[in-house]
Amino acid sequence: MAYQAGEFDVIVVGAGHAGIEASLAAARMGSKTVMLTMNPDMVGFMYCNPSIGGPAKGIVVREIDALGGEMARAIDATYIQMKMLNTSKGPAVRALRAQADKFEYQNRMKKALEDEPNLLLRQALVERLLIDDEGRCVGVVTNTGAEYRAKAVIITTGTFMRGKIIIGELSYESGPNNQMPSINLSKHLEELGFELARFKTGTPPRIDGKTIDYSKTEIQPGDEVALPFSHETTQMITEQIPCWLTYTTEYTHQLIDANLHRSPMFSGMIKGTGPRYCPSIEDKVVRFNDKPRHQIFLEPEGRDTEEVYVQGLSTSLPEDVQHDILRSIPGLENSEMMRPGYAIEYDAVVPTQLWPTLETKRVPGLFTAGQINGTSGYEEAAGQGIMAGINAGLQVQGKEPLILSRSQGYIGVMIDDLVTKGTNEPYRLLTSRAEYRLLLRHDNADLRLSEIGHELGLISEERQAKLLDKQEQIRLEMKRLEKVVIKATADVNAQLEAIGASPLKEALHAITLLKRPEITYAMIAQMTPPETPLSAEAAEQVEIQVKYAGYIDKQLDQVEKMMRMEQKRIPDRLDYDAISGLAIEAKQKLNQVRPLSIGQASRISGVNPSDISILLVYIEQGQYALTAE
Repeated sequence: MAYQAGEFDVIVVGAGHAGIEASLAAARMGSKTVMLTMNPDMVGFMYCNPSIGGPAKGIVVREIDALGGEMARAIDATYIQMKMLNTSKGPAVRALRAQADKFEYQNRMKKALEDEPNLLLRQALVERLLIDDEGRCVGVVTNTGAEYRAKAVIITTGTFMRGKIIIGELSYESGPNNQMPSINLSKHLEELGFELARFKTGTPPRIDGKTIDYSKTEIQPGDEVALPFSHETTQMITEQIPCWLTYTTEYTHQLIDANLHRSPMFSGMIKGTGPRYCPSIEDKVVRFNDKPRHQIFLEPEGRDTEEVYVQGLSTSLPEDVQHDILRSIPGLENSEMMRPGYAIEYDAVVPTQLWPTLETKRVPGLFTAGQINGTSGYEEAAGQGIMAGINAGLQVQGKEPLILSRSQGYIGVMIDDLVTKGTNEPYRLLTSRAEYRLLLRHDNADLRLSEIGHELGLISEERQAKLLDKQEQIRLEMKRLEKVVIKATADVNAQLEAIGASPLKEALHAITLLKRPEITYAMIAQMTPPETPLSAEAAEQVEIQVKYAGYIDKQLDQVEKMMRMEQKRIPDRLDYDAISGLAIEAKQKLNQVRPLSIGQASRISGVNPSDISILLVYIEQGQYALTAE
């Protein structure tokens, strides 16, 4: 029996990492928001590895924080270990990674949702959408007949749509961690004309930490001085818990080889495409059969549990084989498995059906975010979630949408990749995907994006004031270093020789001396102290901007050229079939993606430079054909 369950500005379906950021962003921007989830006890649950961050991903978390999101604050309050990665490399690839107390993280996120005054959390299984006579999404219908109406709807169902768990010869309909799957919503999207892809991901077994012999493993501690993800965090957790490293053995690989006929990956039982950058252990053994061993990290799942996540051992092999594999690994000879690993197949929306705002092209008012868009990872999901929430909120307010460019953030890179190029496998962010990665660093996310967050009402006045102060500190110190001269005195040369640096033969401007690889800003500040000492963050920016000035300027020039292409807009409803000279493949791809600009069109796979030239000439002539509405 249908009944009216309420009217809202924004409905968010799903309470994973994408749903959390989407609902909080929309609510904090002033939209009356309801989050619908099958199980409110599983809000923000980490179904896979209990960690946040890593290469590229950690920078996304910083960007979410810079826009006013919640993920960074939550992990800062609940981590059991924090580590800065790639410290021996340049600033473009440095990133934080935190091991989470997954249960504390989940509780922290649920509390954030419950405390948000503009947000209502409700248990519900959404089965179909409400579409008005103009084809716009105006609400959802649940399995109990409840009709929720709204001006915008965001679907963030993760891996639940037609989810199927597979362990060896066993398979059954299920969401992750044996949660209820979402079957009818997937079917309904197909009825509406959406093209769905079938993807697969998986998890490793979890084992009882009391049964591990840690003396046979290598300790992996966190950083002595932990740095926060969020610019709002002032107090860091001091008591950290180590992870541990071990390896597969020749016997492990023999066990896997002997049981490949029982592996659903190789028997043909699994139909979905799995993630290239997170393969199962059986896939690794087959593809890299020249390697004698593979790394296995033992990651505690929290402070108050003995459960340990066996990172690197993702598998869908039968349960009995998983027992044997675990006990073939040093330190795990007597281990007891608490949960078996499994593969999960699920439906995803082909992301080229989305605008860069994450609104669907087929159904206005409907947004999608997270793994439903073909991505993998909590961070990728959260990054999409905050953008979908922001754009839904802006649409409700009748304002222009927010689209981050590839030069503004990894979030912009990810969304542009998805909507422009699509993906035929679960998409994972990598630093190599960003052509302007020297500009998209861990350390400058606030300088890139916090002004936007402030304009949206997601960053407080107090935090904005701190950002402006930091910017002013950097500006004034850069100006000072350009003017101040460091003389070749005995004292200065003694300091240089003490660190193995060449002594000065003549006076130099401080900014010139700082460009030397071995010289740090702290040394410069000691030789010629500023009137007011800089904050650690401002000092870091000064050092990076001086040392990498040439490379940064080169990338800024590339960005400027790219922006000129982005500013050349393509008319709405341009009829690509009417353009003579365009390759057939180019017409097909352009019709599918419907790019907003020449810049976006140039990034579509199958659209060549010659096609772009023809398109430019055609548009500049001013007399172009348009398709019917």
